[in-house]
Amino acid sequence: MPNDFNQPVIDEFRANRGQVGGYFEGARLLLLTTTGARTGTPHTTPLGYLPDGGERVLVIASAAGSSRHPDWYRNILAHPQVTVESGVFTYEARAVVLDREERDRIFARAVEAEPGWATYQEKTDRIIPVVALYEIAQDGPPRINASGMGEAIKVVHDAFRRELALIRKEMSEATSNTAPLGAQLRANCLTFCAGLHNHHTGEDIGLFPFLADRHPRPPPWNACAPSTSGSPPSSSNCAGLSPARARARTPTPPPSGRRSSVSPSNSKPISPTRKSS
Repeated sequence: MPNDFNQPVIDEFRANRGQVGGYFEGARLLLLTTTGARTGTPHTTPLGYLPDGGERVLVIASAAGSSRHPDWYRNILAHPQVTVESGVFTYEARAVVLDREERDRIFARAVEAEPGWATYQEKTDRIIPVVALYEIAQDGPPRINASGMGEAIKVVHDAFRRELALIRKEMSEATSNTAPLGAQLRANCLTFCAGLHNHHTGEDIGLFPFLADRHPRPPPWNACAPSTSGSPPSSSNCAGLSPARARARTPTPPPSGRRSSVSPSNSKPISPTRKSS
């Protein structure tokens, strides 16, 4: 049966693509769906997570310091394949319990960022586990919570903006004293950079070729560098750009006798998406 506390959070999370209010407002949340260890039925739980680079995210089985492991943790021991919802993306993942040495290092990092984790550990005799969620590679495009390409581009960019705003807030709080930046804050920044890299790589190998194929345009006419003669620019003018990006930056040639008011520097190509939540 749905948990009376969790279900409203789950519903709000899905309705608002990962954004919730109340107690969890501004927190990094994901939805973890596990398979029941005894029943075999799916169970969804909202969890806070720690970014940890581009390959995985981390969740902590604190159960608020309870003497028993949370149900979701017992489920992943029996069935390690899980489903993760980040608000924008939904993907299958493999849950791996960290060994004691790595767990201690990551848990210390979490405590540095949020001392409440230490309070939970003090309340229980069990060693609170840390679990890594590794995305399982799938064929085809990522599963985005959007009804079309335009909406997908928007929700992905909105997610980047929210994460950047959160990092800026954390950076501001961290630099208000003389202490060095914490390890988790550094991980947050590096994870954001990895996400941007994956996003732009996805544009180059997926979105822009798709758009070029569906919406062919004439050969570049003044795409990457202005031409005073009106002749097409040489390929050297587009150095560093993929063919798809070069096409996306190509302004429409003006009618004969008029020059375009859109330069390569102010033309705006469309962009979209995607890791691991």
